[in-house]
Amino acid sequence: MITLTCFSCGHKIELTDRVQYNATCDKCSSYLKCCLNCKFYDPGAYNQCHESSADRVTNKDKSNFCDFFEAGSTSRFKENTRKDDSLKKLNDLFKKKD
Repeated sequence: MITLTCFSCGHKIELTDRVQYNATCDKCSSYLKCCLNCKFYDPGAYNQCHESSADRVTNKDKSNFCDFFEAGSTSRFKENTRKDDSLKKLNDLFKKKD
């Protein structure tokens, strides 16, 4: 059994089989079989993927037919939350005051 953490909301999903193309998160309805939930995803890698034989995917948060998809063991949710928090702090710093 594999536990996948949704990249969008952080909800943990128990998987007993392969992730189907149209599978979505129970909490936020984000696609599960997408690059952001894959163990090969890496923002710093070429095409943001460590699997050199995989086709390029432009929408990393949308479902795709990649044959190399494997549920990642780490969550992108924390990474996304940190980025959002940093952006909010930056916007607050430069916000115009009335």
